[in-house]
Amino acid sequence: MTALGRTAPVRARARRRTLAPYLFLTPAITLFVAFLALPIGYSLYLSLRTVKVSGLGLGAGARTEVWAGLENYVRSLSDPEFAASVGRVALYGLLLVPTMIALALVFALMLDSRRTRARSVSRVSIFLPYAVPAVISSLLWGFLYLPAVSPFYFVFHALGWQVPTVLSSRLVMFAVANIALWGGVGFNMIVIYTALKAIPSELYEAARIDGCTEVAVAWRIKVPIVLPSLIMTFVFSMIATLQVFAEPMTLRPLTNTISSTWTPLMKVYRDAFTRNDIYSAAATSVVIAAATFVLSFGFLRLLQNRAFSQEK
Repeated sequence: MTALGRTAPVRARARRRTLAPYLFLTPAITLFVAFLALPIGYSLYLSLRTVKVSGLGLGAGARTEVWAGLENYVRSLSDPEFAASVGRVALYGLLLVPTMIALALVFALMLDSRRTRARSVSRVSIFLPYAVPAVISSLLWGFLYLPAVSPFYFVFHALGWQVPTVLSSRLVMFAVANIALWGGVGFNMIVIYTALKAIPSELYEAARIDGCTEVAVAWRIKVPIVLPSLIMTFVFSMIATLQVFAEPMTLRPLTNTISSTWTPLMKVYRDAFTRNDIYSAAATSVVIAAATFVLSFGFLRLLQNRAFSQEK
């Protein structure tokens, strides 16, 4: 066999090795383009368009799609309902995220303690609400919130206690946050608990030999080491908070205190499917996506800068 004949198979194998990673990545890239990149691009396109109505708007050609520029963005950002929904989500996040992360950390530390018994049952019990879809958990809690059907209200009334209605305008924020808290603590707890299990046991033994109590070991060793996991769960929770939709949307038929624009995503839903104004809805959704991106990466960037400044 000539040298040229031996080189050709080698080149073919090298070409196959070069193409193999792209072949494995093809399904993921296809799904990313089809279900993320293209919808985002189409939303951006719609946000810059509007409908021009001619005459009475009847007949073929009476409604034409035209270029609108930033008009939809200006109308969305200047809408008082949008500003009010952003304020509600900000308050909702202040209530939910710190409470969720604190409870997840406490549960993870308790499960990681050597004195804890029945860890598997406790871990599954805490994580199980996360497996329940948000719509179903909202329905379950909604019936528990209703005084007419809730067993809790029946017991309270039998005891002669006056309990305020949870779905009232004063408490509905806590009612919605409670559902998200119930469903989200388990997931964050698993993330933190997994990070705790990766800590070498020699560190604990050395700390106990030095006289540290379980609380001191948790505060001085475990919490600083799992800090990256706490930051990650905080960012995930913040993103989920900005996208809150299922809980208030499911509770809305049960009370008059939740409007159709209670959250920014509910406003997008109303504009798109009730008012049939998909252009304004697209502009609002782009604003929400941009705000989520800026807050998430801004927060991570800030922490990264602080970490590097400490190293310097």
